[in-house]
Order: sequence, then structure tokens, then C-alpha cells
Amino acid sequence: MTALGDEIATAIEREGPLRLDRYMTLCLQHPRYGYYMTHDPFGALGDFITAPEISQMFGEMIGLWLADAWSLCGAPQQARLVELGPGRGTLMTDVLRALRVAPGLSERLAVDLVETSPALRQVQRETLAGETIPIEWRDTLAEAPRGPLFLIANEFFDALPVRQFVRTAPGWRERVVGLNRERRLAFGLAPGVEPDLPLNAPLHAMIEISPVGQNVMAEIAQRIASDGGAALIIDYGYTKTTLGESLQAVSRHAYVDPLTTPGEADLTAHVDFAALARAARAEGAKVLGPTTQGRFLTQIGIERRAAALRGRANDRQKADIDSALHRLTGSGDPREVMGDLFKVMAVTHPDMPDPPGFAEIES
Repeated sequence: MTALGDEIATAIEREGPLRLDRYMTLCLQHPRYGYYMTHDPFGALGDFITAPEISQMFGEMIGLWLADAWSLCGAPQQARLVELGPGRGTLMTDVLRALRVAPGLSERLAVDLVETSPALRQVQRETLAGETIPIEWRDTLAEAPRGPLFLIANEFFDALPVRQFVRTAPGWRERVVGLNRERRLAFGLAPGVEPDLPLNAPLHAMIEISPVGQNVMAEIAQRIASDGGAALIIDYGYTKTTLGESLQAVSRHAYVDPLTTPGEADLTAHVDFAALARAARAEGAKVLGPTTQGRFLTQIGIERRAAALRGRANDRQKADIDSALHRLTGSGDPREVMGDLFKVMAVTHPDMPDPPGFAEIES
């Protein structure tokens, strides 16, 4: 058992089983042993590869979308560009490069990176060391000053903790983390019944809920509805609230048991985009999508960008560009391509004209 696992086991012995969301928070954010506190999980040497690490095209297209959104908002004199969970800083580097095509935008922009991991903050500072636009690091979105908000959350919501409930004969009971006879972590069910979940589900069905994710989305939407702006949410998940379990743990690019090595593996769950959309609309914001990442990137012009890059590339570089384009937009095995599994949703001020990327593709 890891050091964090032993600490969790001791807490369970003292206080009883943990709710799953509490267990996930400890695994990822524990100040001494948490995964994000001690690891750089990104890239080939980490535990997974995100879209910005695949190709500069991804971040450049996001940057162009944000520039368009800024223009559609009336080109405000001051704007806050916020990224939640900025990874290694690769996405923000590509976004800022692309934003420079919009006359006057860079001069009116301040950047806030919401990051709690000291290890990742250091990597981000190194990646963004040459930037001239002011950049500040924040622990929470609430710390970022008010003003028109242009926000990116790429693979952020999937890392927020979830609660799981299992349908039993008496009703829904919450899944918890306890100890078996060998003092190893094991899943179980809380004795009480959750009264607020609908009962029209088969026995043994499971549902995942992320109250934290919905609260974060509500905060984003409230700021945009009040101050103006737009947010772009990109993640893997469902377009409709559905039954089933999606909790997974990844270590060194392979799936592992989420209870085996607490603090040493990344824990994520698929994002319920329908729940996020409900939270955003409840705060008075407008929601566009979700659509697939492949459709979104195609609509905003990634194929034209790829063609431009091919025009000044050698044969090997052309092959790399084609491979990256397919991986970002293609359909098929989600272990190989991201185009269908990943979804994109925009949240905007209700009076803002619709930015590109969400129009229906004609058949």
C-alpha cells in the first residue's frame, strides 16, 4: 500500500468509510501525497497525452475561436483569459500565439491560470517564460478579478470528484470506500438510502454525479452572464445524463485499479455534459453544444490550418501533420482517436451572437 493508502486506511479505521468524492480528492489533491501535487502526468513520459501535446493545431484553433468570441462580445477594452487546469502550459502557449492575429487583443488581455499543483505551476512558468502578456496563477476561479471572461477548460472537468449511487431494492445507496479483512481498500455501500434520486432504474444500476463539477460550471456561467464573455469546455464524456460507471485510474498510459495505488495514478470520470448545461442555464448563460471535438475542430477550420502547415513541411513533417489531424478529429477506436469521444460545449453571454463551431453539418 502507498503512503497515502495507509493514511486513508487509518482514517477509515478511525472515522468509517469514505464517500468516493472524498477519496478522489485525497488521491489527487492531498497536500503531501496527492497525484497532482507530486506528478507531472502529461506527455510521453507521464501517464497520458492530451490534445495540446499532440499538435500545435489544437491550441491555435482554440485561440482563433477565442479571438472570434472576443470580437463577437464587442471587443471589450479589458478581458480576462482564464484556463482551468493548464497542464504543462502548452495549450496556453499555442492559444496566445494565435490570439495575436486579432488586432489589439493582446494589449487588452490578462491571463489567469487556475492551478493547485506546485509541480505543474513550475512547469507552466518555464513553458510560458517568454510571454509578454501578464500571467497570474490562482488557486480558484474566484481569485481571478472580475471582467469579461474568456475561459478554457480542456480535460479539467473529468478530474473533478464524483459520487456514485447503486440502485438496490430499498432505493439508491451511495458507494463508499472502506477496508476488507486484509486492511485493503475496497468498495462498499453506505447503509442509508438517497431519497432524491429517481427510482425508475433497474436493480444494481449505477449513476455518477459530480456536484463539484456542477458548482464550478455554475460559477463560470454566473460570471459570464454578469460580466460577458464565453467559455469553451472540452472533455470526454456523455451528451446526455446516463446510467453507468466511468471511474478510471491511469498510470503510465495503462489502466489500473483505482483503489490499488492511491496518489500514484490519475483518477477521472466521464463528464456529464447535460448536467453541466443545466447548471449553466440555471445561472442565465447560453449554452451551445455539446458537439464532438472532430466536428467542432473541422467547422472552425483545422483542415485549412493543416493544409497551410503542410505547404512548408517536408515529407516526414507532412505525415506527422496528417497523423495529428486524424488523431484530433477522426472517428473510430477512442484509444487511437479523439474525434468522437471528446465533446465540446460553449457557454456564452445570452446576448452574444453564436461563435463558430456549433452549426449542424448538412448531410
